[in-house]
Amino acid sequence: MDFARARRTMVDTQIRVNDVTDTRIVNALMAVPREDFVPDSLKALAYLDDDISLGGEPARYLIETMVLARMIQTAAVGEQDRVLDVGAATGYSSAVLGRIAAEVVALEQDGALVGVARGTLAGDANVTVVEGPLTGGAAAKAPFDVIVVEGAVEQVPPALLDQLAEGGRLVAVVGHGRAAKCLVHTRIGAEISIRQAFDAAIPPLPGFEKPRGFVF
Repeated sequence: MDFARARRTMVDTQIRVNDVTDTRIVNALMAVPREDFVPDSLKALAYLDDDISLGGEPARYLIETMVLARMIQTAAVGEQDRVLDVGAATGYSSAVLGRIAAEVVALEQDGALVGVARGTLAGDANVTVVEGPLTGGAAAKAPFDVIVVEGAVEQVPPALLDQLAEGGRLVAVVGHGRAAKCLVHTRIGAEISIRQAFDAAIPPLPGFEKPRGFVF
């Protein structure tokens, strides 16, 4: 399979046509071989316009590239920014972010995925893979200018918002299925402002569920 051609087709038919205008993001997507971040049996599907299952229990995914690109653009990731990538999985999103930002911390809690990410990201000097609970963030390396959450969540934990620098942005898809929205959380002093950016339907990221109330 001609992966370079598939990658260009992905950019032309999934990214450019969906209002992703930041050339840095386009160039990063062109530079990162997504096929290197999926299981061998799925390499031929690496550039489909869809989420790609990485297996596991609960299942983990690489979210579809269009949603990832729009989240990065919505977060306005700058060249000097420090970024926390929550739920980095095998490292694809962190590799893309690493070509845009100054420093990326790839946070993953699944030990098997951590091992894969460390291998695939070994040549990315500005990306550090950290193993730990996703909902806890990476407090030892905070604060961050941008936090990207790689999956739909029911709620954004305060622990993640606490790790935003002044003016920092956290982007996350909040909600279920097609009713979910990408929200931008921005720190302004002691307050967090929230605005809706776009609709998005991506698989859930485990651990971010709201507590269930008692039912008789």
